[in-house]
Amino acid sequence: MVALPALRIVPPAGPLNGSVELPGSKSITNRALLLAALSEGVSHLTGALKSDDTLYMAAALRLMGVGVEEPTATSFVVTGSGRLEVPPEPLFLGNAGTAVRFLTAVAPYVPGEVVLNGDAHMQKRPIAPLIAALASLGVEASAPTGCPPVTVQGKGSLSGGRVTIDAGLSSQYVSAVLMAAGRAEAPVEVALQGAGLDARGYVDLTVAAMKAFGGTVQQDGPMCWRVQPVPYKATDFRIEPDASAATYLWAAAVLTGGTIDIGLAPEAFTQPDAKAYAMISMFPHMPSEIDGSQMQDAVPTLAVLAAFNTTPVRFVGIRNLRVKECDRISAVSTELNRISAGLAREEGDDLIVNGDPALAGQSLPARIETYSDHRIAMSFALAGLKIDGLTILNPACVGKTYPGYWDALRSLGVTLEAES
Repeated sequence: MVALPALRIVPPAGPLNGSVELPGSKSITNRALLLAALSEGVSHLTGALKSDDTLYMAAALRLMGVGVEEPTATSFVVTGSGRLEVPPEPLFLGNAGTAVRFLTAVAPYVPGEVVLNGDAHMQKRPIAPLIAALASLGVEASAPTGCPPVTVQGKGSLSGGRVTIDAGLSSQYVSAVLMAAGRAEAPVEVALQGAGLDARGYVDLTVAAMKAFGGTVQQDGPMCWRVQPVPYKATDFRIEPDASAATYLWAAAVLTGGTIDIGLAPEAFTQPDAKAYAMISMFPHMPSEIDGSQMQDAVPTLAVLAAFNTTPVRFVGIRNLRVKECDRISAVSTELNRISAGLAREEGDDLIVNGDPALAGQSLPARIETYSDHRIAMSFALAGLKIDGLTILNPACVGKTYPGYWDALRSLGVTLEAES
């Protein structure tokens, strides 16, 4: 991973061609780590992602008495006892939303107090709906600001019953309760509050992972799941490559007219961000409106691509992007306008990108603020493939989910120049 204050992207002279080995899925890795920790026995996780988010999760599990070894760069060996211990110190989880939310939900299994915290960005990310959901299962937990830090008074167990979750801000609340429910004392029925669920595909990932570890969960209609208290079983689990990472390479290929082999066909992914391939493949004639609700992490990629589209693109269904690692709607709009005034605008929670193919080949010096958000850094690097003079600030923030991103671009022939 590049530890530099800034990187200038030099537009390549021709198409990007080659092959890139994708990192493992962050979403699936953190689900597998948690489920393996809740299992009794030894689980071997292969194809795993080693990044800030997953290493924070692994470190926290160790503090809770779980054995977590890392025999290779892409594997974990997790030894669970079926119990979680009181951590000797607060769990610091950086800006790893999955780790904070998942561990908050299983903290009731600790026989004592658990404090979960993160960095300044994590302390702005909502967790109150999860606290409210856990309270209905008898969990004593508090988050005075509605965001981390969170304090859970664990009793070593979780009661069963019915819980209603407001998942309007994040599907991770649902996934967290579902996985925790597998160890409850009685069946747990999880119902959604409201009309629907953005990023439903991530809940599907959760259910699939639970079943792989022996969990028993069934969906009772589109808004409800029932989890039986069946102990998880240690297993050997293969983690698929990261679909969110794939979107950058798919976009780089269409922007430059090249061919990049990532080793897996778009339709072979189970992660929801793979849906973005259909939009990317339509470039430079992307549709006038794109619903990003079911592929939220791919929206920054699609928005930067839309800057070079032949017609404007409106992104809808993306309100949850305001409470990600940063306010991604505002960040994408601000940085596109830094490149060229009027290139993007916000309308409520929609983002409109005014495509301009004439941007390609221009020299438009701009220093792109990344807001410590890995997806802003990686997506705006794509603009640098077609526009000269773009510099990405804080490039090391890609370590959150894709530490090898800059090396991947270099391997395809992209020149990156360090700047102070």
